[in-house]
Amino acid sequence: MTITPNIEFATLTDISRGIAGRQISAAEVTDYLLARIEAVEPKVHAFAHVCADSARAQARAADAEIARGFHRGPLHGVPVAIKDLIHTADHPTEAGMRIYNGWLAPEDSTIVTRLRQAGAVIIGKTELTEGATMTHHPDRTAPLNPWDAGRAVGFSSSGSGAAVAAGLCYAALGSDTGGSIRIPSAMNGTTGLKPTWGRVTRHGIFHLVTYLDTIGPLARSAADAAAVLGVIAGPDPKDPTAAQAPVPDYLLSIAAGVRGLRIGFDLSGIEPRCAAEIFASIREAAATLAGLGALIRPVALPDLGMGAMFGLFGPGIADIHRETYPSRAADYGPGLTGLIEQGATISARDVAAGITESNILKGELARLFTEVDLLLVPALTRATPKVGEVENAPDMTPMFEMLYYCGGFNVSGHPTITLPGGIDGDGMPVAFQLVARPFEESLLFRAGHAFQTATDWHCRHPQV
Repeated sequence: MTITPNIEFATLTDISRGIAGRQISAAEVTDYLLARIEAVEPKVHAFAHVCADSARAQARAADAEIARGFHRGPLHGVPVAIKDLIHTADHPTEAGMRIYNGWLAPEDSTIVTRLRQAGAVIIGKTELTEGATMTHHPDRTAPLNPWDAGRAVGFSSSGSGAAVAAGLCYAALGSDTGGSIRIPSAMNGTTGLKPTWGRVTRHGIFHLVTYLDTIGPLARSAADAAAVLGVIAGPDPKDPTAAQAPVPDYLLSIAAGVRGLRIGFDLSGIEPRCAAEIFASIREAAATLAGLGALIRPVALPDLGMGAMFGLFGPGIADIHRETYPSRAADYGPGLTGLIEQGATISARDVAAGITESNILKGELARLFTEVDLLLVPALTRATPKVGEVENAPDMTPMFEMLYYCGGFNVSGHPTITLPGGIDGDGMPVAFQLVARPFEESLLFRAGHAFQTATDWHCRHPQV
């Protein structure tokens, strides 16, 4: 393997094999991507911090180990990025907020420790919306969608989606509280995995809503996402909410296919909620999966609208900022300010209603998963909107409608994978989700890999 003009769009697993086989060095790949970042970053603004010096040092260390015959696994020597709400002791963690400008964490997060132990090259920390909410702080330069700078790039893992799509890293970590891995994955044409709540430790991250936050990968393919999750998942004595369930080898069974898997598809319920092109792409995905041997079963999905469950989000946001808001209100942008103040007005009765609704949803989904192995649902119900069209709308109705199939799976804790499934008439990527039972990410990777073996939507990339 040698440096080619399109090596930035190779898969993580391909690059990993090349580095492990010493067909190319981690240092060469890292230098190539750093040069690409220097050229492309002014067009996409994906990074809050580019970690050039430390990335080069990590790459040289990886090459030296591999030369001695010591290979740490599929991330060894591979450049990846992390969302800038994940703590690093050697570079600032600012969470898209003015009040954290230049802040250095006292130690790496557990996730970063695991990446380092796996030999990954952390090439940079990606930009995000303020405090991982919906809008970027006015002081910060918001990332741009590499497919079309006039279209939304996603919230809140905006920089992670842009960085992977633009070929600036081979995978990036994002967080997902109400869709923030899935939204930028759909809008940027990447593969995103929102894991089961508790599957990945959150020790050493800046939270949006502590009891809903998850961390997962945005990558080029399902196999790439599987490689990353296999490194970062697992119990953590520093995080009592991290699940004790053992972590399977996600790559070991990824080629097992979908033959015989029962996939639930609520055709009659999904069609009226979606734009025509979105619905056409998800029907085509169902047909592709059926052609691979999956059993597409008609189901009736429970209500996934946020409704009363929205009462669980606002107070959680307000709670996170109690030490700095309103005492430092002048440092906050208008979007986050509005969410904090709104959260402070939600009553205990509303929170109780949200808990009740979330428990009902969990029960309804548990029943549904006795009949099927996976669910097929949209990622977004409409094409990628223009910048500001949804997040700055006078009310949140358009946002809730577009994200109808996102927030419910945060509240229920179910894992989902977002897969590129087409290109719309304006040349923008569209996507769908597969949803599994808790801790059955292996099925998601299997199904995603099977779909991507039969299609090439995940191989499309923007001309940046």
